[in-house]
Amino acid sequence: MAKSEIIVGLDIGTTKIAVVVGREDEEGKIEILGHGTVESVGVKRGVVANIDQTVESIKRAVKKAEDDSDVDISEVHVGIAGQFIKSIQHRGSIIRTNVEDEISTEDIRKMTESMKNIAVDAGDEIIAVFPQEYTVDGESGISNPVGMAGKCIESNFHIITAQTTSVKNIMKCVQRAGLELKSLALEPIASAEAVLSAEEKEAGVVLVDIGGGTTDVAVFHDNVLRHTAVIPFGGEIITEDIREGCTIIKKYAEDLKIKFGSALATEHKNDIVSIPGLRGREPKEIKLKNLASIIQARMEEILAQVYVQIKNSGYAKKLIAGVVITGGGSLLNHAVQLTEFITGMDTRIGYPNEHLSVHSDKEIHSPIYATSVGLVKLALDELSDSDSSDSQDIKDSGRNIGKNIFNIFGKLLKDNI
Repeated sequence: MAKSEIIVGLDIGTTKIAVVVGREDEEGKIEILGHGTVESVGVKRGVVANIDQTVESIKRAVKKAEDDSDVDISEVHVGIAGQFIKSIQHRGSIIRTNVEDEISTEDIRKMTESMKNIAVDAGDEIIAVFPQEYTVDGESGISNPVGMAGKCIESNFHIITAQTTSVKNIMKCVQRAGLELKSLALEPIASAEAVLSAEEKEAGVVLVDIGGGTTDVAVFHDNVLRHTAVIPFGGEIITEDIREGCTIIKKYAEDLKIKFGSALATEHKNDIVSIPGLRGREPKEIKLKNLASIIQARMEEILAQVYVQIKNSGYAKKLIAGVVITGGGSLLNHAVQLTEFITGMDTRIGYPNEHLSVHSDKEIHSPIYATSVGLVKLALDELSDSDSSDSQDIKDSGRNIGKNIFNIFGKLLKDNI
């Protein structure tokens, strides 16, 4: 990988659109050359609700990133998330005709590809298939059957589907903004690449990305993506609760959440903050304890649904590394403590620090940019893999999560939209 190889990650979120420009330095770290962030207008819970407004938001974010990095941006790697993403579990198998030959990577690819033909909901399309452990001739618990002898290969698959029209709308917005779409990747996977260590994925961990419109959940165990889910609530609905509960405008509600918000009401005394009144009216006084009570109620609801998804994964008792929360919502005071209380699992905040060079802007080290940094990392990893010799087969088919998820929309990218 040449140092001059520049990658641009575009995170199209509900509350913000972030563009990060980076490249790999001599030490293998990501050097962030610049970034641009603007308010997202036209996206609701990860779904494009207004194409023109979304296009303008993308253009403004790209312009800011160009000015900050002194780089002309023409192609981007885009992250997507939203309630149009769903997941299912399915079991598949193949019978090999020539049992004299050892199991090859092509056999595994053939079985994995066959999963893309299963029936899904109308309007949806299978976008990613993740094999779990394999079974060869009745022998289960095999992580990598390549090189073994066997006739019948079976595996459970974690299959991710998406609403085709929603994905295409995102692609249209990027193209109308004058950008070439190099790849699409799921945002929780990108965030995981930025904030999780290989040891955590192997030990078992839950990534909880609390975004503006949605909260994304991804469960890893033995370095395999085991479960994904999208909860249709995020930081924006907390702001809306504050707006209604305190009877103030949205701007003040967002400011209160960022500056004084807490996920635990018991941590506050009866301190009071004053906000300006409207058009000459008297300032309004808000008790921080009441503010925290409003936030805690909604956070408890979100985290309760996260815990349901952890239990649904079947790995609740096996996640040694606990929970990692990231995204803007993770910055709420006492979010870690409330997560530990609801889930009963050790929790930390996920910062994208490990992969960033010391020369990168300190602002990018925030969980807010976990997805953007992850998109850059995925793209750099993909380029590094393509530069390396192809003689080395997939060491563990379906388990190199970043690489497998990175260009999952290859078919859609080729469509003439």
